[in-house]
Amino acid sequence: MLSFEQVRGWYPQDDPVHGFDHVIRVYRLAERMAQSEGADLQIVRAAALLHDAQEDKTGAPVDSDADSAHLDRRDSHHLHSAELAERVLRVEGWPPEQIAAVQHCIRAHRFRDDSTSPQTLEARVLFDADKLDAIGAIGVARAIAYAARAGNPFYHPPSVSFLETGRLEPDEPHSAYHEYLFKLVKIKERLTTESGKRLAEERQRRMVDFFAGLADEMDS
Repeated sequence: MLSFEQVRGWYPQDDPVHGFDHVIRVYRLAERMAQSEGADLQIVRAAALLHDAQEDKTGAPVDSDADSAHLDRRDSHHLHSAELAERVLRVEGWPPEQIAAVQHCIRAHRFRDDSTSPQTLEARVLFDADKLDAIGAIGVARAIAYAARAGNPFYHPPSVSFLETGRLEPDEPHSAYHEYLFKLVKIKERLTTESGKRLAEERQRRMVDFFAGLADEMDS
């Protein structure tokens, strides 16, 4: 079984959003949910450890100091992570069918990519665990950190265009509040497991209360 130390190098240590701390939290959530749901723990654990793993073209860990390049890679990170998982698990001696199961979990975990939906229980567990870490108090902190890394504010009044279509006006920043409206507030309804839905209840309340208070104070 893969260990934390084996995979730590594929995660930037100074990334407050998708760094190794995020992986540990998702791993713990996924492990707990897998036990509750009756999912294959070996598949879930490996998928959780590798779901955001990245390396550059030389095989070295991604340099998180290059913030703009690191953020640009997010669109396809799940595909690169699945490819890396195949190589890692093949070296570990995993059979092809188990490797494919882990890869499916990783490819299906990205919220903004509907091309691959979680079809297995293990993939549903990873999807929900990853999304639970994007809501609640932790989700608020991550949204603000992500906006800051991208050079965006934590709050900006959303335009009518954004509220109606999700499209930004010219020069409109995608603030943490925008991310809340566009994605975070919708996560709870996308969860697929009973354990995930239960865990989301309190996290959702904390997050909604925070962003409602933020908008009220900023607009007053």
